[in-house]
Amino acid sequence: MRILLVEDDSILGSSLKKALEKHAYGVDWMRDGQSGLEATEHSDFAALVLDINLPLLSGIEVLKGIRRKGNTVPILLLTALDNVRRKVEGLDEGADDYLVKPFDLDELLARLRALIRRRDGRTESLLRCGDVEVDPSAMVARKGNIQVHTTAKEFHLLKLLMERSGRYVTKNDIEYALYDAYSSVESNAIEVTIYNLRKKLGTEFIKSIRGIGYMIER
Repeated sequence: MRILLVEDDSILGSSLKKALEKHAYGVDWMRDGQSGLEATEHSDFAALVLDINLPLLSGIEVLKGIRRKGNTVPILLLTALDNVRRKVEGLDEGADDYLVKPFDLDELLARLRALIRRRDGRTESLLRCGDVEVDPSAMVARKGNIQVHTTAKEFHLLKLLMERSGRYVTKNDIEYALYDAYSSVESNAIEVTIYNLRKKLGTEFIKSIRGIGYMIER
C-alpha cells in the first residue's frame, strides 16, 4: 500500500518515512508542494500525509489542486500550529483529517489506518481470510489463533493480499505498493516471499496464475 508523504522538514520526513515503511507501507517522499501535487497526477496512493507549511506550494494549495481534479484520495494534514482557522480551511477544502505537530506516531498510524479503512469500505481493523487473521496495528499474523512469525516483508505482502482478497494482484502492483520509487527490487524477491508465506500458511492459501498474479480467497 503506497503512501505519499509531503514534508519539507528533513528530520521529521525521514523519521516518518522509516516509520511508515516499518508498518507495511511503500512511501514516496516529496519535499515541496509542487512536487507533491505532481506526484498525485502520475501515481495512485492509498493516502497522503500532507504538511501545510511547504515551499513552492502550501499544503492548502496542494489540497485544492488535488480536489479540483476530482481525486478523492484520503488526506491527513499536518500543521505546526494549533491554528483553528487553518484547520477549518483544510477540512473545508477536502482534507479528511489533521494532526497538530508535535504528534504521537501511534496516533498518526491509527488515523491513517482509519482513513484507508473508510476508503476501502471496511469498518474492522482486523483482516480475516479463512483461518488466517492479520492485525495491522500490532503487526501480528495468526493462523487458527496461533501466531505466525513472519519477516517484515512477508507481513507486508500478506497484509496487502488480504486487503485485496478475492482479486488477483499483479507482481507490478505488489512492487508498486511495497517499494518506493527509488528502491531496486530483485527479480525474484516477490516469488521468494510468496514461497515462504506458503510454507507458513499452507500451500493453497495464496493462489497464483502465471502472468496474472497472486490472490487470497475471501
